[in-house]
Amino acid sequence: MSLLTANSVTKTFAGITALNDVSLEVGAGEIVGLIGPNGAGKTTFFNCLLGLLRPDGGTITFDGKDLTRVPTHRRARLGIARTFQRIELFVGMTPREHFLIADRIRSGKGALWKDMIHKGVPTAAEQERAQETLDLLGLTPVADRVVESLSLGIGRLVEIGRALMTLPRVVLLDEPSSGLDRAETAELERTLLSVHKERGIAILLVEHDVDLVRHFVERVYVLDFGTLIASGPTDEVFADSAVRKAYLGDIV
Repeated sequence: MSLLTANSVTKTFAGITALNDVSLEVGAGEIVGLIGPNGAGKTTFFNCLLGLLRPDGGTITFDGKDLTRVPTHRRARLGIARTFQRIELFVGMTPREHFLIADRIRSGKGALWKDMIHKGVPTAAEQERAQETLDLLGLTPVADRVVESLSLGIGRLVEIGRALMTLPRVVLLDEPSSGLDRAETAELERTLLSVHKERGIAILLVEHDVDLVRHFVERVYVLDFGTLIASGPTDEVFADSAVRKAYLGDIV
């Protein structure tokens, strides 16, 4: 059964069609990829799913509920989380503090302004939940270092952990390997597989790293100039001639 569904989503900007009748499904606990060249419409589609943009046509549903006109913060509370292509972390704060703030936001408890100036006092339960996620992501050794002192690869994991602290049912990952070297990308893949095994959450991955997509996702959708040109099992899609021409070129 589909958990997150986009049905015939269309979006235009000043008469230019960014998305043209795009449909996609992510089942509960499924790992799905969304690929395409730069300018294909992936970010616009992500923003429609998250409620940052309202589609001009089509619908978006989550667990059978129509979200097309539901604001972003309500989608988050229903169980949709995300990471960012350009890393978005709080300067001067540690991974542990990022996780504790995300937990506070999820629960609706505590004065967040105190957390932001390091005056909040987390409960034992909050500390335990944060520590569980730190352990899951292998971040315990750097849990109390400010994020600007950490590598980009570690920063990506902090973003993923912050998303996990909201207890999502689906996480939208926006090019998590961007800026990482091969070793960091391989470590990211291993960590994501551990997260999926441990938490059982659904994942929608937007990614340019072909090897990561091939190894990690079960099904993949391909956008080109705002139009869906292929979808299906990963190996079958990568063998599709239209996909090779539009996106993969001579690298396969």
